[in-house]
Amino acid sequence: MNERPLTGIRVLELGTMYAAPTAGRMLRDFGADVVKVEDPDTGDYARHWTPQQDGLSLGFSRLNAGKRSVAVDLRRAEGRDLVRRLAAGFDVVIESFRPGRLESWGLGYDVLSAANPGLVLTRVSGFGQTGPYRERPGFGTVAETGSGFAFINGWPETPPTSPPFGFADSIAGIAAAMGTAMSLYRRERTGAGDVVDVALYEPLMFIVGDMILKYQTSGEIQGRVGNGTGSASPRGVYRAADGGWLSIAASNQTIAERLFTAMGRPDILADPRFATNVARMANNDAIQAEVSAWVATRPREEILAVLERHEVVASGVNDARDILADPHFRERTLVELTGNDVLGRVFMPGPVLHLAGSADPVYAGVPAIGQHTDEVLAEVLGLDDEARAGLRAAGVTAARRPR
Repeated sequence: MNERPLTGIRVLELGTMYAAPTAGRMLRDFGADVVKVEDPDTGDYARHWTPQQDGLSLGFSRLNAGKRSVAVDLRRAEGRDLVRRLAAGFDVVIESFRPGRLESWGLGYDVLSAANPGLVLTRVSGFGQTGPYRERPGFGTVAETGSGFAFINGWPETPPTSPPFGFADSIAGIAAAMGTAMSLYRRERTGAGDVVDVALYEPLMFIVGDMILKYQTSGEIQGRVGNGTGSASPRGVYRAADGGWLSIAASNQTIAERLFTAMGRPDILADPRFATNVARMANNDAIQAEVSAWVATRPREEILAVLERHEVVASGVNDARDILADPHFRERTLVELTGNDVLGRVFMPGPVLHLAGSADPVYAGVPAIGQHTDEVLAEVLGLDDEARAGLRAAGVTAARRPR
């Protein structure tokens, strides 16, 4: 049994940028055929992100390798009609327009599901399809700040900090893929489609939910604690003698005891300041100083080897070079992006989970804008050469050759 679980599922991706294409990639990783609808002139704006290699965006490549691209001008009535007809032949439509835009174009769920009752419409927006903020635009940075995440991220003496990558978008995209899969499963039992409504901020707000409960029960507003958690100690990031960084997470009593043994300091537990997690949290600066001083006595790899022998939860703080050189990541996590002469031989993170009975996906090439327009219009709508040529001549569609 090597067939991927979503083999046979067709996904029409109207989403752009980060979150919605992440959902498309998640579904594509497990067998779905994802057809990406792009603007004929500019394509998905993610194509313009940096860093780039000879004009090809690395971020776009990671999220869209292996998808098929159809270029349709949705600003034109003919283009919207074409998408409406295409949606009748798909299982899933993913979109990331501001709420109300699809409806204004005559592409709302009521219209699409009338022709395709089993359709799953997955909608990713800044603040969701309901609520007072539904019409507000939103990107990941707004989600990271509005959710409460940025307020608790960083150090007490530094400003609230958003991450330097698409954190909120990625989490929202994974949540959207999960909602899509659940809706497809229910469709197997009922035959009915559904609408999946994901707000960029909600998955992050779920993650930081303890701080919301904490305020209600204690009146305390959680602040920034650096690399700690505010709930267990010792935990953090430490610098070794050679300048390398590593993390240690002694998040329960057993691991803490192993750590102190690895340090050659079982006497620490005899100190009432450090005997329990509650005591260590009350004296966190002091115990962190002990751990930091010990880590600083040896090179990083030697410290990590000692910690591994004592089964202490720890890791090097990896940069990209470390990850590419690591045999575990090369065997299990990194996949090759093939079929693209611009990037050469490169590797990127593969599926976010593994299914024993599912074949691994292949990431073959990054589509050019509209590269598969003729192919998809013929396959799904049965349009002949003359009809497709007419759409191109009218500027409704376009097709470019891959580089």
